[in-house]
Amino acid sequence: MRAEEPFLVRHADLIFALKTFAASMLALVIALAIDLPRPYWAMATVYITSQPLAGATSSKAFFRVLGTVVGASMTVAMVPNLVNAPELLCLAIALWVGLCLYLSLLDGTPRSYVFMLAGYTVALIGFPSVAQPGSIFDIALARLEEISLGIICASLVSTVVFPRSVAPAVGKRVRNWLADARRLSRDALLQQGTGETRRAQRLRLATDIVEIDTLATHLAYDRLADASSVRGLAEVRMRMLMLLPGIASIEDRLAALGDAALQRQPELTRLLDELAEWIVDEQRLRQSAEQMRAAIAERQSALDGLVPRERIITISLLLRLRELVDISADCRAVGDAIATGQDISTVALAFRPEAGAAPARHRDHGMALWSAAGAAIAILICCVLWIGTGWADGASAPMTAAIACSFFAAQDEPARGIRVFGLFSLVAIVVVAIYQFALVPGISHIEVLIAALAPTFLLYGFLIARPATAPIGMALAANTATLLALQSTYSADFASFANSSVAFFLGVVIAEIVTRIARGVGAEWVAKRLMLSSWQTLASAAERRGQGDRAEFAGLLLHRLGLLVQRVAFISESDRRDADSLVQLRIGLNIIDLRRARYGLAASTVRAIDAMLDDLAAVFRGHAGGAMPSELLSHIDATLTAAVNDPNERARDDALLGLVGIRRGLFPDAPAYQRPPEESFAA
Repeated sequence: MRAEEPFLVRHADLIFALKTFAASMLALVIALAIDLPRPYWAMATVYITSQPLAGATSSKAFFRVLGTVVGASMTVAMVPNLVNAPELLCLAIALWVGLCLYLSLLDGTPRSYVFMLAGYTVALIGFPSVAQPGSIFDIALARLEEISLGIICASLVSTVVFPRSVAPAVGKRVRNWLADARRLSRDALLQQGTGETRRAQRLRLATDIVEIDTLATHLAYDRLADASSVRGLAEVRMRMLMLLPGIASIEDRLAALGDAALQRQPELTRLLDELAEWIVDEQRLRQSAEQMRAAIAERQSALDGLVPRERIITISLLLRLRELVDISADCRAVGDAIATGQDISTVALAFRPEAGAAPARHRDHGMALWSAAGAAIAILICCVLWIGTGWADGASAPMTAAIACSFFAAQDEPARGIRVFGLFSLVAIVVVAIYQFALVPGISHIEVLIAALAPTFLLYGFLIARPATAPIGMALAANTATLLALQSTYSADFASFANSSVAFFLGVVIAEIVTRIARGVGAEWVAKRLMLSSWQTLASAAERRGQGDRAEFAGLLLHRLGLLVQRVAFISESDRRDADSLVQLRIGLNIIDLRRARYGLAASTVRAIDAMLDDLAAVFRGHAGGAMPSELLSHIDATLTAAVNDPNERARDDALLGLVGIRRGLFPDAPAYQRPPEESFAA
C-alpha cells in the first residue's frame, strides 16, 4: 500500500467494512421499527449483496430484488396447492431450484442472480412455511420486504457514503491492458524476446479480458459512471477482442516469411521498425496513424516482383499491420475522448467489424445440467430425512442444501467451496451461541446491541472486501446474521438452536456429498470440454455460408481462452500450444474471411472452397487432440491451387489470405505450399 495514494484508497477495505456494518444496522433497526417478523433477514441481505464497488452492489441488488419477487411469487403458487402432497411439493421445489440454477449458470452475467434467487428463494420461504400454508402469502410478502429492505440499505449506503465507482477500476485495467498489448505488439514486430515469453504475455492478456468483462458488466448500473464512458468502453472492448489474434497472426506471418525473405524486402523491415516505434510512442500514436496507413499501402502496391507464396504471405502481413494501426489509433482516440468528456459518437473510428461486437460468452449446457441435477437431488435427500424422521426443525436442511448448491455451482470444484462454507458455518454457529446465550440476554438497548455486534461484523466486512478472503467473510457474515435471529424480543431456546444448527449443517454436508458425486470431474474435465467446444464452434463456422461477425466470434473464443488459461496446468501439451498461439481463434477468423471472399469468386473456385470447408467441419467435429490428418493438408493445397487461378484479383487475394491462414494454423510445421509449375499466377 503506497503512502502517496489517497486516504480513501489506502483504507478502502476498512471503509467498506464500516459502510457495510452501518447499512446492516440501518436495515435491522428499520425492520425492527416496522415490526417485520424476521428482521435479521434484512441484516443478512446487506452482507450478501454488498460489494466494494458501487456499481457491483447496484447491479447485484437490482437482480436480487427481481429474483426474490419471482421466487416469492412461485412460492405462493406452489405451497398452498401442493401442501397436502408433501412428496410432490418437495419434488416441485427441487425441480424449480434445479431449473433456475441451470439458467443461472448458462447466463454467467450479473443477470444470473435473477435466476439463482428465483430458485433458492422458493426453498428459503417454502420449506419453513409448510406448517402454515394458509399464511404463505403473508410470509412470502414479509420475506420479500425484509430482503428488499436489506438490498435498498446496502445500495443506498454504497452509493451515498464514500462511493467507489466501477468506472475508474475498469478504466485503469483497460489502460494497463492496452499498454501491455502495445508492448507485446512492439516485441512481435521486432521479434524481440523468446516465443515462450510472448505466448505467456498473450495468455495473460486473454485472462485479463475476461476479468475486465466481469467488471464492465456492472457499469450500466453504476450511477457514478458517465454514459459516454460506458459506450466508449464498449468500443475499446471490441477492439481489444480483435487485437490479440491480430498480434498472433503478425507473429505467424513473420515466422512464415523467415529471415531470408525479410532481407529481400528491406522496405518491409523498415516499415516494421517504424511501426514498432510508433505503437509505443504516446504522442505519435495520437498524430500519425494516417502516415502509417500510407506507408503500408505504399508497400502493398510494390509487391509484384515477389514469388507467389512470398507475395501472398506479405499481403496477409500488411493487412494485419493495417488492422493493428486502425485498432491502436481507435483505442487511443476513444481513450482521449473519455478523458476529455467528448461524446464518443463524434469520434471518427477506422476499424469497423462487420456487425459490431455483440457480447458472446461460453455456455456449457452439460455442466449446467449436472449442477442443476445435483442441487435437485441434494434437496430431495434432505427432504426424505426431514419428512421421514418427522424432524420438527428439519426444514433447515433442504433450505441450506439449495443455497449451498446454488452459490458454488459455477466453480470448477464446487464441493470444495461447499466444504469451506460448511467449516466456516461451524465457526458462525459457535459465534452465534456465544452471542445468543452469553451476551444478548443482558442487552436491553439497541445502541448496546449495535456496539456488541460491531467488532465481529466489522471483521466480517473487512474479510469480504479482500478477494482472497471474500468467500470466508460472506459465509461468516450471512450465517451469523441468519442464525443469530435477532428480533424485538429475546426468545432463544438452546434445544431449538441446537436442532436448527444440526439441520443447517446436515444440509451443507449432503450438498457437498451429492455435489462431489455429480460434479467430481474437476478442472481437467472442464478444460477438455472448453477445447472440444472451440473445435465444435469452428466446425459450425466452416459449415455456414455467407458473412459472419468476426468480433462476436473473437469474443466467444477469447472468453473460452480466458477460462482455459485459468486451467492451463490441466491440459495436454498439444492443446497448450494451441492455446498459447491462439490457433483456434486465428483459424476461425480466417474461415470467416474465406466465407466472405466467396462472393466474388468464380463458381469453380467457390465449389472447391465449399468442399474444403465441409472437410474442415467433419475433421473438427471428430477432433479430440493431436495432429490433423495429412489428407486435410492435401485438400487445402488443392483449394489453394484452385484459388490461385481465379480471375477476380481482389476476391482471389482475400481467399488466398484465408486459405494461407487456415493452412498455417492447422499445419504450422508443414513444408511451404508449392504452386504446381504448370499453373500461372496473375500478379
